[in-house]
Amino acid sequence: MPKQIAKKLIWLILEMFLLSILVFYLARQAPGDPLQSFYGDAMESMTEVEREAARERLGLNDGFFVQYVRWFIHALQGDFGLSYQYKMPVLAVMKSRIGNTLLLGGIAYILIFVLATMLAIVCAFYEGRLPDRLICRIGTIFYYIPGFWLGVVLVLVFSINLRWLPSSGAYDVGMQKNLGNRIWHLILPLTVMIASHLWYYACMIRNKLLDEMQKDYALFARAKGCSRIEILWKHCLRNVMPAIVNLMAISISHITGGTVVAEAVFNYPGVGNLAVESAKYHDYNLLMVNVLLTGLMVFVGGFVAQIVNEKIDPRIKETGVIKW
Repeated sequence: MPKQIAKKLIWLILEMFLLSILVFYLARQAPGDPLQSFYGDAMESMTEVEREAARERLGLNDGFFVQYVRWFIHALQGDFGLSYQYKMPVLAVMKSRIGNTLLLGGIAYILIFVLATMLAIVCAFYEGRLPDRLICRIGTIFYYIPGFWLGVVLVLVFSINLRWLPSSGAYDVGMQKNLGNRIWHLILPLTVMIASHLWYYACMIRNKLLDEMQKDYALFARAKGCSRIEILWKHCLRNVMPAIVNLMAISISHITGGTVVAEAVFNYPGVGNLAVESAKYHDYNLLMVNVLLTGLMVFVGGFVAQIVNEKIDPRIKETGVIKW
């Protein structure tokens, strides 16, 4: 285990390093001027000399290599630079938003896989019959509905017309510590995230369960008199669980992308919305931390999934392969 952890850490460092170079380069190749983000409308009244002086102060006139090395050295010391848009340290900006995203993304993540597993079991139990066909068709329709369009429709219906639910924000003014108020604001964003992702994972789990039902051990259990639901719940689900855990790990980036859409549509003050703003306003330092944080989450998720899978099925430790 210590050797495995050391190997994973080495890969983590290498991947984060290569990812930082790629994002640093691509961000600076994108069209636009970060001075607009830093100075806003005041930039319009600046002379060319003043603009060059401002670029020099921000280090934007240096070459790519010089800028990256300077950023990298400061990042190793825990200083990820200043946000051009918010005029404050990047980590301070992230700290004020990350809790909201963890709440939204964490609840959505758990609900998606719990509901997907339950839905897959129902579909596998009623394979080919009306409930299975109906769930498959409805799920497919919801999967192909764009998340941003569904969010706008929900706002129009439940926020503007019916006035049942709030259309934006994470909580009402002065209600930051009120859990009930936070949950009230999470209903619409969670609905969009679950509707956009649920059937994708439920369908994969369903198909895997149906494959397991065709194997010898399932047929033997059926011959012994076990019911279909008993075989699914006690035998097939257990054998499918390592694949589900692995799917949960690699889905982090997918669900994180859904968080970005939900936060943007509902103006939810989270890291996803912050990522959109940093890309829009060329806030290089803020964009770097957002992307690196997402990459770190994906890597750690895969590592944790591997450990959990080895506990569930020791054969994975010997082969190192998780079959889907």
